[in-house]
Amino acid sequence: MTTDTAPRAQHGRAADRRPSWQGRLRRFGYVGRPQTDVREQLVPPYAEPDVRLFAMLGLSPAASARLARWTGWGGPLLVALFAGLLRFWRLDSPNRVIFDETYYAKDAWSLLHFGYETNWSDKANEQILQNHIPLSDSPAYVVHPPVGKWVIAIGEQLFGLNPFGWRFMVALLGTLSVLMLCRIGRRLFRSTFLGCLAGLLLAVDGLHFVMSRAALLDLVLMFFVLAAFGALLVDRDKARARLAAALPVGPDGVARPDEEVAGRLALGLRPWRIAAGVFLGLACGTKWNGLYVLAAFGLMTVLWDIGSRRLAGTRRPYRAVARRDLPWAFLSTVPVALGVYVASWTGWFANSGTYSKEAGWRHSGYFRHWAESPKPGGGGYGDSGPFAWLLNPLRSLWHYEHEVYKFHVKLDDPHIYMSNPWSWLVQSRPVSYFYESPRPGESGCPPDTTEKCAREVLALGTPLLWWAACFALGYLLFRWALRRDWRAGAILCGVAAGYLPWFLYQDRTIFSFYAVVFVPFLCLAVAMLAGAMLGPPTGTETRRAVGAVGAGTLVLLILWNFIYFFPIYTGQPITVDQWRGRMWLDTWI
Repeated sequence: MTTDTAPRAQHGRAADRRPSWQGRLRRFGYVGRPQTDVREQLVPPYAEPDVRLFAMLGLSPAASARLARWTGWGGPLLVALFAGLLRFWRLDSPNRVIFDETYYAKDAWSLLHFGYETNWSDKANEQILQNHIPLSDSPAYVVHPPVGKWVIAIGEQLFGLNPFGWRFMVALLGTLSVLMLCRIGRRLFRSTFLGCLAGLLLAVDGLHFVMSRAALLDLVLMFFVLAAFGALLVDRDKARARLAAALPVGPDGVARPDEEVAGRLALGLRPWRIAAGVFLGLACGTKWNGLYVLAAFGLMTVLWDIGSRRLAGTRRPYRAVARRDLPWAFLSTVPVALGVYVASWTGWFANSGTYSKEAGWRHSGYFRHWAESPKPGGGGYGDSGPFAWLLNPLRSLWHYEHEVYKFHVKLDDPHIYMSNPWSWLVQSRPVSYFYESPRPGESGCPPDTTEKCAREVLALGTPLLWWAACFALGYLLFRWALRRDWRAGAILCGVAAGYLPWFLYQDRTIFSFYAVVFVPFLCLAVAMLAGAMLGPPTGTETRRAVGAVGAGTLVLLILWNFIYFFPIYTGQPITVDQWRGRMWLDTWI
């Protein structure tokens, strides 16, 4: 009796046990496929990580595949919607000209009306808030290119010269950058979940949030840098797909490396690389530190080509890239970026103004006619030949740029909020854009309080996110240096391009909010760390569960941290004690 029923009972328990998620995926075709096909190594599929994740939650393979396809765009759009609601909520508050908005909001308005920046009176800010605009046509000496100010001007054209108008386009680009990062992360990690996680982290980063609600140039620069990175990622996939499609396929249906194809195949027109050149030109036309990003991303995309051709089978990838890819890579980025940069000065070029002996040049940009001005001893600086109409404006622009360069390298005036780049990653010295102490009953301060309130807009990154990013960067260095993980290298390149150049200017007056340029890459780094915490697909269910708890706890703490600091990101009135409770470090005051 016993010997007859024991095996039967054991068999019954095994039959009643539900198959593991690995087993369901294996039957559905997502596990156990041949790994020798070089086509999948060149262009890995998107669905696997997401289908695996949904299968772990108990969904059927078919439902997991459908949900994975839907979330490819649905997830990023939902995260972007959340980010947009945050950024456009009471966008006109504070109803003030905060921090450097005093320059860029007015410069943008001048560009709309004259095509060049003009001077404003000392009382212009107060008059603007009273709907009186004291506009003049006197050219102003400005030290940043015009692209970012033209972007701000679009919002002013739509909604007028008021806080909502000059912040509108920056908030829109901040929202779109969250959407872009979700899609970039999806392409980078081949996982919609990790891509949306990176976008969510960007949505709740305090520095990105504050910069999305202020008419400054750095958020615009960040947008174009991120767009260029995304375009190069798409170009990488498209180029590798062409290589994969050209490889010979054996009788077993598996493609293998081929020396002839990998070494000689011309990849033809690469429009996404040209798009990256356009975005990098717009970045340089917003702020000059886009030049460092242009150099770093140019090197990165060439290294990607080397890796692609090596994987496809060539034994001399450097030689193949030098012959087939490098010339076109240069022409698609550097000349394109330079052309876009010069074109961004069209308003300055077009307004040649009028000349009279009494008043000199009028109605033209600063230094617009420098090349045509008389020398102190007689004669002129410029060219008088048949191409003077072209050469003189270009020489005048070159002189202007040279003067601006001298200004930047000599900018060493002390400022209360200046900081050294060594301190940026830990956010030890944020910049206060706005602060006031309203009395009870004023500016939203509760009338029943016994002391003044505090209203502040503090450009502070969400502390727990930035501190976690410090560990994430260490993990990525390990992955890149010792495991040859190209994804880690790409993220580190984005951080380095926006961060390391500032160490060359230790004596210059610089601020921590410049770090917003590489915030998206910090979010990608934390998302990649969270993916590592979740564990490999082949890990045990216990390992995956522990990893999910750890990663989920980290994300929830970051979300809580953003909510806690939300009042000092948006200028909401809080009691002085509540404000002091949020000053975790003495250097934040």
